[in-house]
Amino acid sequence: GMATNIPPHNLREVIDAAVALLDDPDVSDDALLDIVPGPDFPTGGEIMGRTAPRNALRDGRGSVIVRGKASIEEIRKDRDAIIITELPFQVNKQTLIERIAEMVREKRLEGIADVRDESDRLGMRIVIELKRDASGDVILNQLYRYTALQSSFGVNMLALNHGRPEQMGLRKLLELFLDFREEVVVRRVKFELAKARDRGHVLVGLAVAVANIDEVIHIIRSSADPAEARERLQAKAWPVGDMMALVELIADPRTVLVEGDKIRLTDEQARAILALTLSRLTGLGRDDIFGEARALADTIQGHLTILSDRKNVLAIIREDLLLVKDQFGVDRRTLIGEGDAEMEDEDLIPREDMVVTVTHSGYVKRVALNAYRTQHRGGKGRSGMAMKDEDVVTSVFSASTHTPVLFFATNGKAYKLKTWRLPLGNPQSRGKAFVNLLPIEPGDSIMNVLPLPEDETTWGDYDIMFATQSGDVRRNKLSDFATVNRAGKIAMKLEDGDGMVGVGLCTSEDDVLLTTALGRAIRFKADDVRVFKGRDSTGVRGIRLQDGDTVISMAILGRVDATPEERAAYVKHANAMRKALAGADAEEDVVTVEADDEEAGDAALSVERIAELGAAEQFILTVTETGFGKRSSAYEYRRTGRGGQGLTAHGLGGRAGTRLAAAFPVEESDDLMLVTDGGQMIRTPVGQVRIVGRSSQGVTIFRTGKDEKVVSVERLADTGGDDEDGDVGEASTDEGGEA
Repeated sequence: GMATNIPPHNLREVIDAAVALLDDPDVSDDALLDIVPGPDFPTGGEIMGRTAPRNALRDGRGSVIVRGKASIEEIRKDRDAIIITELPFQVNKQTLIERIAEMVREKRLEGIADVRDESDRLGMRIVIELKRDASGDVILNQLYRYTALQSSFGVNMLALNHGRPEQMGLRKLLELFLDFREEVVVRRVKFELAKARDRGHVLVGLAVAVANIDEVIHIIRSSADPAEARERLQAKAWPVGDMMALVELIADPRTVLVEGDKIRLTDEQARAILALTLSRLTGLGRDDIFGEARALADTIQGHLTILSDRKNVLAIIREDLLLVKDQFGVDRRTLIGEGDAEMEDEDLIPREDMVVTVTHSGYVKRVALNAYRTQHRGGKGRSGMAMKDEDVVTSVFSASTHTPVLFFATNGKAYKLKTWRLPLGNPQSRGKAFVNLLPIEPGDSIMNVLPLPEDETTWGDYDIMFATQSGDVRRNKLSDFATVNRAGKIAMKLEDGDGMVGVGLCTSEDDVLLTTALGRAIRFKADDVRVFKGRDSTGVRGIRLQDGDTVISMAILGRVDATPEERAAYVKHANAMRKALAGADAEEDVVTVEADDEEAGDAALSVERIAELGAAEQFILTVTETGFGKRSSAYEYRRTGRGGQGLTAHGLGGRAGTRLAAAFPVEESDDLMLVTDGGQMIRTPVGQVRIVGRSSQGVTIFRTGKDEKVVSVERLADTGGDDEDGDVGEASTDEGGEA
């Protein structure tokens, strides 16, 4: 046999499309599909995407994805529920509920506390109550993916066309329907015309009899029986009189004209005369006969007019269709959405801000950003991770669950994962070992991580800069890492004993800042480092290190074209403004910035130039291992050629310690995450860290314990965290020696 599966459609839309085809037989398929965009199921729901239903209606075959109508509502405090009010076509409600319950029992669906049917005479209502803290969006996507709440309807518009099966699209079906309607209307008009002519034929005979009533009565009375009367009535030629127009309009071949204006009655007319009652012979009766005859003449003329021109037939079809539309048309029940029904695993993951933490021994986890409370600088922090075997946190950064992250191993290999694939934990949990997450080779570990832009189409605009502990740098196109298979990809060749300390995105318009543990820094143009085609070289020298020194960080800075004199003048002006804003009581907290000798000058800056330099100004945060930190203007880090020894980045010695822990650019709205080798963690606003001179020692940001040191400092951009009573540390007023 041959199967067919024609979906239901909206009556109004189909009639509008048929009328459009009547008005313009050359109307385009796209115009018809704009009127009828897809099926309209009586159970409602939503068709996912516009392309699939259009193609199915155009070709007569295809598949459309239909979703039930569901929403997420708060049913009581701290508890949400998914409310289903419409199902896809031909999906059984009870079967769906049983399927959901089965998946919950099998733990294939988690986060569901209860499923119940609250449907009544007012409509359908399936309530799926969620557990506390469960993500309604994720569970709803899982229901779409694993249950009949999202179903596929196969369109197969196979129909008989003159007895032969044919696959037909919307246009062909409408054309055949209109042809059928035209045939029906023509046959109907012809039938009504024949019926009117039959009645008119009889009326002509009655009119003749009434006009000649005396002679008709004489023939009837003088006849022996009705048969003789019929014969005598038919034998005589009767004058037509004023009924000639009706006779000509009827054009009945049964009517025989004799002598030009006389007719001979037919058997039907004679029988009608014999059946005539006496009451019809009155004047009123005669008027009724003649009135009916005249009205019938108009009716016959109307039928003939319709049949004389096809346009008149099409007009009747149009009128009939619009009448049906007005009487029975209803609004569309099934919505047609713009979304795509295809779902990847990532579509089941809610977009959420996370803090990703990596430890020295190779453990990683992600924790919801809102799990950390903001504290003032100088606070004692909170436990940020459970430490074992003297493990220390080496990296902390914020990212979305959909952010792609590159992981760089000690052997120079790169691996790529989305943040949501990392193990979810809490602030106290240890996380999961990289060896159980990535195919890391024995003896290697993850040393650097780099969150990337979510939109991979923008990757061609970026380069990726590598920096090693020994001071080497290398630049590659970020697109070189667009495809990283599970086994990883070689990122950079390293010498024995060396390791990567920084990986960052940059363009040729950026600068690179390398900072060392002994407080030195060098700034040079990113395009001073050529773009390497391969990924197996060690790169070129970025900074020349002193004995015992090592590079601790690399930062990418925006480039500003300004002379040394302009930069020095702006820094002095900005410092004066900060002193004025701080007021006399806090004047001692603002340190005068000393420009390098070669930059010293009294360059005059216009208001516009000051505003321009201020808009482009960046600040470099430096933090020592003992928790001292400061911010200083990036204008103080003059640009030089790569390969030099650099300049002083932070004043070391005394309570400030002898080594730096971190250095990177920050914004006023940022928060900082500081972690010690003892597992203590603090989150504090950047705005509470003073802006002082580049060679200053700064102020206490984190009170470290005895024999404890800061091992990681990370920027959390614009987190917007709120202080909480009872958990906010006191701001420190301790200061180091200021240079």
